[in-house]
Amino acid sequence: MSGIKVNGQKKLVLVSGRGYPELAERIASELGSELVHTDARTFANGEIYARFDESVRGCDAFVIQSHTHPINEWVMEQLIMVDALKRASAKRITVVAPFYPYSRQDKKGRGREPISARLIADLFKAAGADRIMSVDLHAAQIQGFFDGPVDHLFAMPVLLEHFREKLDADTLTVVSPDMGRVRVADIWSDKLGAPLAIIHKRRDPLVPNQVSVHEIVGDVKDRWCLLVDDMIDTGRTIASAAEALKLAGARGVVIAATHAIFSDPAVEMLSSDFIDSVVVTDTLPIPAEKRFDKLEVLSIAPLIARAIHEVFEDGSVTSMFDGAA
Repeated sequence: MSGIKVNGQKKLVLVSGRGYPELAERIASELGSELVHTDARTFANGEIYARFDESVRGCDAFVIQSHTHPINEWVMEQLIMVDALKRASAKRITVVAPFYPYSRQDKKGRGREPISARLIADLFKAAGADRIMSVDLHAAQIQGFFDGPVDHLFAMPVLLEHFREKLDADTLTVVSPDMGRVRVADIWSDKLGAPLAIIHKRRDPLVPNQVSVHEIVGDVKDRWCLLVDDMIDTGRTIASAAEALKLAGARGVVIAATHAIFSDPAVEMLSSDFIDSVVVTDTLPIPAEKRFDKLEVLSIAPLIARAIHEVFEDGSVTSMFDGAA
């Protein structure tokens, strides 16, 4: 059966890289479509090859790839797939990267540093991408790095629906783990009708993944604290924040994050007694060895599928987020 969905004179094509094909399959299922089979392989010397089994001439193509470990291999594979689509005369090519690679390198903190998030955007453009779609960019300015439309999706509606059923706003405080996430946490605060607290921290620029928590601004005593962040990598930052909240008298600490990178020692950090539960989405694969009792994973596939539908039908992605996107 063909994986190409035709609507009038328009043809929708969904293709997936090998980083996380299960998510791509769930997105295709939500759209009532199928993935076009891709003959993708890695040669003995590490070079990647990709070819599509069906004609994609004149189609609206969406290249889905989750940039998990090994991230550089999956970035390269997606670039090669975009190039293959361009050379096969696809009409429009959208890069669907639920987790935007190198997003933390969005500016120069010190001299002689790269802005790798911009480089990634330039590479996608050079390969032939017309559009990029991603979920919860680490920095909103990344939208300006790509010379073309960028659909910035937000996982907040998916997570909010979950927490509205689980937490009581009367005993809840939304907490920003650092000053950089205050705007997002403030939106959470408004949506849930709960007060906001902020953790002030200082990071040593010479030592990665190490944070010192200094003070908590806001009332957290005897309250459930909802720590919100865009990603969890090693888990050290969020675990130290949870510890600070519990030591300040918080009744419980719940963590919400979009991207579960979970580099070692994340599982150990997040299994801490200071943390009551962790809720993430499946923008990245979470293998069995990185799952733990306190973890709950919500599906991002319906959100991405709806955004793809809006783009394909020339609709409004912004309308999905009450004009916030």
